[in-house]
Amino acid sequence: MTSTQARRMRRPVLQAAIDAGAKCVQADPEQFFRAEGEPAATWQAQRAEAIHFCHGCPVRAACEELALRDGDGNPRVDDLVRGGKSGSELVALRERHTTRLTAAIAADEASDAEWKELTTLAVKLNREACTTPTRSAGMAHQAQLQELQNKKIRELAAQIVALRTARRARTGWEVAA
Repeated sequence: MTSTQARRMRRPVLQAAIDAGAKCVQADPEQFFRAEGEPAATWQAQRAEAIHFCHGCPVRAACEELALRDGDGNPRVDDLVRGGKSGSELVALRERHTTRLTAAIAADEASDAEWKELTTLAVKLNREACTTPTRSAGMAHQAQLQELQNKKIRELAAQIVALRTARRARTGWEVAA
């Protein structure tokens, strides 16, 4: 995965890629963080080893992008490695990419709201499809009830398609599948 690809992804996709393919999943997490009171010389050697370890990771770019969006790193304290970058390197990158990261974070937040809406619509659609219409509200014919249910199902499905198509267009998919 390239940095350009990672920048186009939304947060849940970045996290899923990291969860599925990060080399560090099998490593000691302490390797990537400076212990409290650890001498600078010891940390520098450990940090160099962690950065070297990250450079062979297939999802390093996704990890770096997520670290930037999460605000990892501290300009005053060098205490972590994420995505093959030290905390101070992450701070410098974040400062250079402020505009892009602000837009990406806003898109992530909008995407989360849309994802919740998509989930809600899917649950409503499933619930409606699994319900057998029964006589009520003075309707005499089962066929009328069934037609009303079918109309509601079509409306819910159309809302889901519209949301998915808009999301895909915003994330750079050339053709909405």
